[in-house]
Formats: sequence, structure tokens, C-alpha cells
Amino acid sequence: MIRFESDYLEGAHPSIIKKLEETNDMQTEGYGTDPFCSSARERIRKQCGNADVEVHFLVGGTQTNLTVISSILRPHQGVLAAVTGHVNVHETGAVEACGHKVLAISSEDGKITADQVRQAYEEHWSDANHEHTVQPGMVYISQPTENGTLYGKEELQDMHETCRSLGIPIFLDGARLGYGLTAKTNSLTLEDIAGLVDVFYIGGTKVGALFGEAVVICNPAWRKDFRYLIKQKGGMLAKGRLLGIQFDTLFEDGLYYEISKYANELAMKLREAFVKKGYGLRYDSYTNQQFPILPDVHIEKLKEKYSFEFWEKTDASHSAVRFCTSWATKKSAVEALIRDIEVL
Repeated sequence: MIRFESDYLEGAHPSIIKKLEETNDMQTEGYGTDPFCSSARERIRKQCGNADVEVHFLVGGTQTNLTVISSILRPHQGVLAAVTGHVNVHETGAVEACGHKVLAISSEDGKITADQVRQAYEEHWSDANHEHTVQPGMVYISQPTENGTLYGKEELQDMHETCRSLGIPIFLDGARLGYGLTAKTNSLTLEDIAGLVDVFYIGGTKVGALFGEAVVICNPAWRKDFRYLIKQKGGMLAKGRLLGIQFDTLFEDGLYYEISKYANELAMKLREAFVKKGYGLRYDSYTNQQFPILPDVHIEKLKEKYSFEFWEKTDASHSAVRFCTSWATKKSAVEALIRDIEVL
């Protein structure tokens, strides 16, 4: 079975495994206070073009989302997010278990607009009974989205200006950020993102690391006591250097971008094959996630050799499915899939 259902099916990039092995017998301070974490923080700050951002390392995406969101919101506030957003549909109510409602906004492609945020915010405050409802306290977006789509620079600038005018922060989920930054349609740099959102994170789990996410706090207003909150949410890894070593390696010589670009290039080959075959695409994704709409009989045929994720029914005889490539996907696997698509 050749697997395409996600981008975290393998272990870690060989360079990371090598570095972990080389440093295995070293003794360092714990809880992220070691030299490897310090070096990784400096590399990330350099990429952000801002020596003042604060960088913290956590283990996984859900843990990161609930820790960041609950650190910002007051008890009566909720987070505005696309109805398809990860915090709304794929985290078992983790944020809501912290007492904060996810305020879902309709979305066709995984993105929400600045106008939608303003409308949701103003609808709350124009309600004469607003104190009886959850107050919008922040905005959550993903880059790329759950559907592989991307926010452009102008869109993020509009969101930034709107949220500043409303007095609410923006948190960007970057679980797959590397694949977004290296997509051929991308218009944002890491430096742009650092200047336009309050907090974001750089995903490692889905982009070459064994595990790990790097939280970047750009707005000083949200830095106070963040390490206390990491600990309270169970996110402070005693062997914190294991996170630092991985991000230090990913950002030492551009490896993060190199392996992300590789995954995207393979995904574009799949996209081309699906389109050439005459299949529609559920979303216009130029990242490592592709969402072709296939006849159900063809899906069953492909399932004999490949694993991929069902997304949604599009009509009585067709469904959208998701194929993911990763930093570790073999070119031969993609070539085999393309040959099998061609003969369906």
C-alpha cells in the first residue's frame, strides 16, 4: 500500500535523525532553556526579520492551538474561525474544553475575509443582548487552510487592518506553513507574516520533524506568563532540547523550505495528472494537498493500491478526496499513481 492520506506518515528527515543521534549523550538544561533551543530561536527570529519576537516550542498542533487561544481570550470570549478551521472540526473541541467557544464563519474554500470578521464582530455588539452571548475576542486563520488554499499578502493586510481597528488579535495556524511559503502562488514571506499577525506558529510535525511546533509571539501584549500557560496545558517538554535540535536543523541551511518545495512539486505533478484526466478539483490548491473529484468507481479502484482521504460527496456518483505529498514522498510513488490515473 502506497500512502497519500497525510503528510506526517514518516518519521523525520535524515538530517534531524543524524543530529539527534549525534547529540544523544549530551547533557543540557531542560524545558527549552538549552543551547539548541536558543540557537533555533535566533534562526527563526532572523527569518522573521525581527529580533524581538518571542519563540516557544511545543509538541503538537492541537496542543499549540488550545494553549495560544486560551492564553489570549478572557473567559467570556470566543475565537472567530472558518467553519472548516482545524480548531472547529478536527480537535475534539479542545479549545472549547478550555471554556472558549469557536465562533464559526461560513467559508467555501477554507478562508475567511476581513469583511466577514467585521460583520461578525459588529453583529455581536449591535445586539441589545450582547452580554448574553459569547464575545468575539480573536481571529484564527490557517496558512495553508484545511483545503490547501492560501491567503495572499493583500488579504492578510486587510485582515490585519480590520482586526487592529476592532481591537482583536490574529492567530495564524502554520501547521503546514512550509508548504504554503513555497507554493508557486504564494505572495507572503515569513517576515510578512510576522508583521501582520499577533501570534503564529511554524509547523514541524508535518514538515520534516519527528514532532514539534514553534510558536512565534509577535505582539508583546501576549507574551506575559506564556511559559506558565505552556506548563499548565501540559506542553512544557522536559527534554526540550529535542524540539530545539529539530528546528535548529530545519532552519540552519534552508532545509525547511527545500523539503517543503519538494513536496509541492510532487503535488503539482499529481494535480496536472488529475486535470489532464478530466477530473475537477474541489479546491484550487497549489500546496501539498490536492482535492480531485473522482467517480466513486475510480476511487474504489485506486484504493486497491493507494491510501488517501475521503473528503466529501459531490453528487450521487462522485466524491472529492484528498491526496497529500510530503517531504518524504518518493518520486516513484507519485509516478506509479500517475500511471494508474492515466489508465482509469
